[in-house]
Amino acid sequence: MSRSRRRSSTHDPALPFGESAPPDRPEGPDTGTPGVGKPHYAGHRARLRERFLANPEGLPDYELLELLLCLAQPRSDVKPLAKALLARFGGFAEVIAADPARLRDVKGLGDAGVAALKTAEAAAVRLLREQVRDAPVLSSWDRLLDYCRAAMAYREIEQFRILFLDTRNRLIADELQQKGTVNHTPVYPREVVRRALELHATALILVHNHPSGDPAPSKADIQMTQQIRNAAHAVGVTVHDHVIVGRGGHVSFKAQGLL
Repeated sequence: MSRSRRRSSTHDPALPFGESAPPDRPEGPDTGTPGVGKPHYAGHRARLRERFLANPEGLPDYELLELLLCLAQPRSDVKPLAKALLARFGGFAEVIAADPARLRDVKGLGDAGVAALKTAEAAAVRLLREQVRDAPVLSSWDRLLDYCRAAMAYREIEQFRILFLDTRNRLIADELQQKGTVNHTPVYPREVVRRALELHATALILVHNHPSGDPAPSKADIQMTQQIRNAAHAVGVTVHDHVIVGRGGHVSFKAQGLL
């Protein structure tokens, strides 16, 4: 009497983000349908990796997204998914900065893929933040702007961030103070000053984003900045600048004569 074969439920520890191998398929990084050594996209994926390693800047957005997604979904052809994400959100930066809940709405993208995209975003922001951490902020202004844009410009709601500086204008702390709606963030000057005193900061740089993409300041932005400047000045803290970032660029209050 022949013995019935049992399906293997063995987890493949080599798969990223905790994925398990589908049943009845040979386990390995490039397996496809039963009886086939490699899926149709395996050769394309290998060539894509080679092109990326040879010239990381040379890939179009959809191929860079494809590389990220195949790390999370190694048993799927993710090119259509990469193109669907770009069509939905508009660009590479918009995709990796999108809210996880909105990313999950895209058919075919699960938690593993969302984690891969948000990891890429976090890595980019952390790299830029490290470049301004130990240098005097005012002498590395372009790097600071790059960091602020990466951290905030593509967000879908307004955020208000404060950079707290010491007497040598080095960064003591970088804190996200408030999150608001698509066009408003409540900011309380008393809380800003209280936090500056707690950190022994002597200067501040205010940063917030405009989800509309247009960084032009509103009347409310100008009034709020004046209130914070006056409250900070009363306790000996200087407001160096207020920067608004958006997909369309940035505006410096100091450069515009508004501060």
